[in-house]
Amino acid sequence: MLSRDPQRPRPRLESLTDLIFGLALSIGAIALLNKPPTTTDDLLLHVGLFGFSFLILISIWLRYTETMSVLPIETSETRSLNIVLLFLVALEPYLFNLIGIPSFSQDVATVAYAMDLGSIYAILASFNNILTSEGRVLVQPDLVQKYRVIRNLQICVAVIFWISIIPQFFPLTVPIGPFPEPVRFILWISTFFFSRGTWLLRRLGKM
Repeated sequence: MLSRDPQRPRPRLESLTDLIFGLALSIGAIALLNKPPTTTDDLLLHVGLFGFSFLILISIWLRYTETMSVLPIETSETRSLNIVLLFLVALEPYLFNLIGIPSFSQDVATVAYAMDLGSIYAILASFNNILTSEGRVLVQPDLVQKYRVIRNLQICVAVIFWISIIPQFFPLTVPIGPFPEPVRFILWISTFFFSRGTWLLRRLGKM
């Protein structure tokens, strides 16, 4: 006898998110073909820029999959956050490739990119905040501290990206190698250390 309970198909937003991440990485690689390097220095610069975008997306994807593998339920709250995350991740390669286009305002491009990345990390922090909510009891007690640390580190990363859009940072540069590098780019690179913060804390025996 067939069950009379209504069948409600479960949305596969997690699988769709993996697909969007893959497409974002592919688009970033394809975009390099539109700007073929003319010198060895150009080649190294393009590979370095793509490597930065690649590491950013991979770090986000790893954190996302780790969190969602623990989050045991799907609610309207997490579903809405997933949808926004999909949009921001899909937007990342487009905004990143605006940086370096001479005909486009670089201040606008970097502000838009920093806001996009900061919002992505804020959503990741929201996922971990849901996991560590005391009233929900979604994870084992011994994992609560770990995900609180991850949440706090992701909040720090989001704040760093958002701080970098302050106009006072635009003219500031740091002499690194033969060319001065904008301070806001240094701030972006520093987020990788926060992303690896849990690894460092485990090494120090704090987690």
